[in-house]
Amino acid sequence: MSENYYLIFAGGVGAAKFIEGLVNVIDPALLKIVINTADDIELYGLKICPDIDIITYTLANIVDTQKGWGIKDETFNCLNLLENYYDIKWFNLGDKDLATHIFRTNLFKNGYNKTEITAIICEKLGIKSQLIPMSNEEVQTFIVTDSKTMHFEEYYIRYQCEPKVLDVKFQGIDKAKPVNQIFKYINNAKRVIICPSNPIVSIGTIFGLPGITNALKKVKQKVIAISPIIEGATVKGPADKLMKCLGLEVSCVGVAKYYQEILGHFVIDIKDSNLKSEIEDLGINTYSYDTIMDSISKKKELAQFVIDIKA
Repeated sequence: MSENYYLIFAGGVGAAKFIEGLVNVIDPALLKIVINTADDIELYGLKICPDIDIITYTLANIVDTQKGWGIKDETFNCLNLLENYYDIKWFNLGDKDLATHIFRTNLFKNGYNKTEITAIICEKLGIKSQLIPMSNEEVQTFIVTDSKTMHFEEYYIRYQCEPKVLDVKFQGIDKAKPVNQIFKYINNAKRVIICPSNPIVSIGTIFGLPGITNALKKVKQKVIAISPIIEGATVKGPADKLMKCLGLEVSCVGVAKYYQEILGHFVIDIKDSNLKSEIEDLGINTYSYDTIMDSISKKKELAQFVIDIKA
């Protein structure tokens, strides 16, 4: 029997925006959010979890909404000096943001795992939703380009997604396991919602963990996704380039096909309404709505629309 909570699969800026809308239309305590951790990276001797952090800062109401990442009213004094010590000049970490990474790294050294650490940080910041790293084991996304193979963060930030992508590798995924309770959460959630995140490197990593896809197949009629692709392009990030390199159609139809075996309901943008019947032919209930979340009111409206879907 379903319980009164929503299980969310999330990663990146699109997820953070959608979740901001969700917590303004339902009780934040009803959200269990499984977050991609394959973007995690160690720099300056610190454990950094970009997707966890952006969602954490969003829910704590301290995110820098102008940048879309980090903490608002930030300074970069420590980073300016760190760049004199390290040959790393492409990854921006503000002084307040560094406090999170120092605290997280210290907890790791004291024997806590990623799930426990995330819960502690959320408690310290007064977050009511449950944030769940996809795995306690290390998984890292590497992008194979025509020049070299590099960590996703380097490809995304340092090289601005410009190199030609040849392949995507998830290092460590074969040894990683989903966190405890996730299968229970999938079975018992009122709804399972896949955020408008990069389907390859934000959601695909989570689905790459053993057992997740099979568990979702069994409850697909309550699984709802929002397309991150509008009119053949991504709103932000390299989802379109990564889909293309993997031979996927770069459209909301391509996303639907990628999710087809686990998806019961799919929300596409109104600009793609002409593709609605093509997705419905895949056996997926399809809805068109304005999915551009460029204001808090539009974030709330999209969240309410998704919540109201009769799954």
